[in-house]
Amino acid sequence: MTQIDETNNDTARPTSGVTERSKRRDLIASTLGNVLEWYEWSAYAVFAPFIAAAMFNPDDPISGLLSTLGVFAVGFLMRPLGGIVFGMVADRRGRKFVLVTTMLMMAGGSLAMALMPTYQNAGAWASLLLLMVRVIQGFAHGGETATAYTYVAEIAPRRHRGLWGSAVFIAIFGGSVLAYGVAGGVTSIMPDDSVAEWGWRIPFILGAFLALAALYMRRNMGESEVFDEHTAGTEKPAPLPKAQVTRAIVLMIAMTSGVTAAHYTWTSYASTYAITQKGMDSGTAFWMTLLAQLIALATLPLWGWISDRVGRRPMMLIFAVLMIALSVPLTAMIGSAGWTLLLASAIALVIVAIPGALLSAILSENFPTRIRTRAIGFAYSISVAVFGGTAPYLNALFNSLDIGWLSSVYIVILCACTGVACFMMKETKGIDLKDA
Repeated sequence: MTQIDETNNDTARPTSGVTERSKRRDLIASTLGNVLEWYEWSAYAVFAPFIAAAMFNPDDPISGLLSTLGVFAVGFLMRPLGGIVFGMVADRRGRKFVLVTTMLMMAGGSLAMALMPTYQNAGAWASLLLLMVRVIQGFAHGGETATAYTYVAEIAPRRHRGLWGSAVFIAIFGGSVLAYGVAGGVTSIMPDDSVAEWGWRIPFILGAFLALAALYMRRNMGESEVFDEHTAGTEKPAPLPKAQVTRAIVLMIAMTSGVTAAHYTWTSYASTYAITQKGMDSGTAFWMTLLAQLIALATLPLWGWISDRVGRRPMMLIFAVLMIALSVPLTAMIGSAGWTLLLASAIALVIVAIPGALLSAILSENFPTRIRTRAIGFAYSISVAVFGGTAPYLNALFNSLDIGWLSSVYIVILCACTGVACFMMKETKGIDLKDA
């Protein structure tokens, strides 16, 4: 069994007086903060071609782009450490404390991105500073993501956990949409040379200031009732079976591998591919990707709602089958015309939205309260770092070597792993997280 049972206690519990209205307010606060975190994170990938020109040796643009995407991947490699460290903090001090702390760190990193010197001004030091900022943001992002998944699932009503949990991926898409919207506006209004010179800094300045409003909202959030009741317990719980914990972590890594690879390929690299490989205008590529993400975002509550009725496993299997079947033809569809990117990305991202809506619920339902955040932080961050954060780099590398078809094969293999993991899992829809 994937989900780890700690107790089957069905006795009545005291109520804390927390209303559903206050929970909805907390959901909004968490989601808006998460939107801004993902906006700041996505802005780097969206402006990768311009950052490459500013922060690395301009005499070798291909190397510069690969280096920028490599730094993107390094930020992801810090996420497992951030997920574990902040996960331990969240499982001891509470979910709210971590969500406020990571918000501060991401905002500081965004401000640093806006003000840092270029390669022309500081040489290799500029590249090093960029790397350091992304390492810090990756560390914070690992803790933010794991804690947000945990927090939203724990405050959600049992029968609507899939629907409420979809808010986390709404924030992920929302942040990316906001980043692409800013990118589209900047590249449409400003000439390319101005964007390359200083315009790429605009989204990071905006992100740093918007984070202040999100930080204020998060400071007024309530703590998760599930966490409060767990920490209020006086009895020492029995040790967790290590074999079951290990199995759950491995299955969650495998389950999310295809999801995260497909997600980052179609949100972070598809526009870069259209620009650098197909000659598409950068502004057109940004706007087409934004529209595709808006379409996918609109479907997220629907997938979460359906999962609350039919279960998590059927929805995950549908994603795996569709992505395996369509990865190659969707990539081949992209050409120099904007509509090709819009159509291919919209189809791919609507498919990615299916598991995305379920992740908060399904990850939280598979780990007990006392280790939930750190386990999610480790499993999900490992999967994202290894399979998601490296996806844009591998895509760019394969295309530079004229073997771009391997990018689709890579996604197909990982989605097959997702499908196998789902077959090995048991259905967890509607379980009581307070019993976990």
